[in-house]
Amino acid sequence: MRSTGLLVLGALLLCGSAVPSHAQGVLRIGLNEDPDVLDPHRSRSFVGRIVFGSLCDKLVDITPTLEFTPALATTWRWNADSTQLTMELRRDARFHDGTRVDAAAVKANLDRARTLPDSLRKSEISSVASVDVVGEFTVRLNLSEPNATILAQLSDRAGMMLSPAAFGENDTLSREPVCSGPYRFESRTQNDRIVLTKFPDYYDAARYRFDQVVFLPIPDTTVRLANLQSGDLDLIERMAPSDAPAVEASQTLKLAVGAGLGYQSLTINVANGERAKTPLGEDKRIRQALNLSIDRDVINDVVGGGIWAPAGQPFPPSSPYHSPRFSAPARDVERAKALLAEAGQERVAFEMLVASSSTGQQVGELIQAMAAEAGFDITLRPIEFAAMQQEMPAGNFQVSQVGWSGRVDPDGNIHQYVSCKGGLNDMRYCNETVDRLLNEARRASDPAARLALYDQAQTILQDELPIIYTYYQSYPFAHSARLTGFVPYPDGIIRLRDVALAD
Repeated sequence: MRSTGLLVLGALLLCGSAVPSHAQGVLRIGLNEDPDVLDPHRSRSFVGRIVFGSLCDKLVDITPTLEFTPALATTWRWNADSTQLTMELRRDARFHDGTRVDAAAVKANLDRARTLPDSLRKSEISSVASVDVVGEFTVRLNLSEPNATILAQLSDRAGMMLSPAAFGENDTLSREPVCSGPYRFESRTQNDRIVLTKFPDYYDAARYRFDQVVFLPIPDTTVRLANLQSGDLDLIERMAPSDAPAVEASQTLKLAVGAGLGYQSLTINVANGERAKTPLGEDKRIRQALNLSIDRDVINDVVGGGIWAPAGQPFPPSSPYHSPRFSAPARDVERAKALLAEAGQERVAFEMLVASSSTGQQVGELIQAMAAEAGFDITLRPIEFAAMQQEMPAGNFQVSQVGWSGRVDPDGNIHQYVSCKGGLNDMRYCNETVDRLLNEARRASDPAARLALYDQAQTILQDELPIIYTYYQSYPFAHSARLTGFVPYPDGIIRLRDVALAD
């Protein structure tokens, strides 16, 4: 394994030399994996959101303190019963094909996100019944019912704007997106790089310093850091926590850690096709046993470097919706064995998908070893992350070790994963009571009322366990000491406004 890693390292260092030098205004960013499709309405990967951060403007953005702030929409207002959201747009924004970002374009995008057959944004904005063009730069969203989550959704992929001129039957947006951000799409080589070039007509172009931004997927954390240390990268995301001391001690590198909004978990196929027909998929007692077999503190100590807080629910400790009732369970091997015996099982075998990154495999191996002591025989199937995103909705999995980068509003961490028609409900879990509670939480504006509804839903979910939460992942970035102006955000998205490389 070590010799293979060195060969990969050498190949990547040589590959990096083909990227233009700093003198040409290039920023090189190392990603933990290769993104999936570059269409925000179809995308489901976290690294895709990182690329979109430079490529596609949104209607609304967030601040580092999680407040909503204007982006393409300069102001917004609600009607008296919170069923209409009217937004005023910038008048100087253009798509990368030169067409204007106006109310008609926003309507076309929101309609596409709501109706495209394979859109993953449908469940996020399902309460949007229609969109009206009120004026040339005024758009109104008509909701079927009040929804406290809409602004949060519009601050992410549901609010990203693509040029309607690029829509069509032979849609190529997944391969060649036409957005309105500070950088436009130049080229992509799968599993190698994505190249963006500066968009000179961007309304705030002067605050974006690089002529080109190159994203390089490097799943091996050691190789990714080595490329940063050698100068072949300028910034890396999700650095291995164990490398933090070396980065902090370096004279040429800096560490920047952002508190995350999401979680890591085991998603269990309970109803998606033939691969759900397993003891684990069909009996909640076996899922409860698996939950109790995992020592989250060991994962944090061995792989997390002490910064991966153990998780027992979808809401991180920083969220006001984090409930003390659903703390991470302590490991209890004897109770896990008793639950297996109660279910008529002595040992249970299943296959678990793990991302082919070094971190993904380390965590998978730890869970494999811990669960074996309780009676589980886990076969690990390492898989490239984008491929995992295809296997899961197709039902080609029994268990998948996968994470969610998190959203500002708690709805974004739970509804689309466990509601019956949720866009990311790959396990096909469905409980009508859970659906009712989560939909009521969307309508509620009072935080205390929402928390009570989430607690009721979680009481059911913690019993049935279609998802086993393992840890909360912060976002450790490492970058060249020459890089100035970089601020880590809780959503993990890289924002390049005012970021520069010192001479």
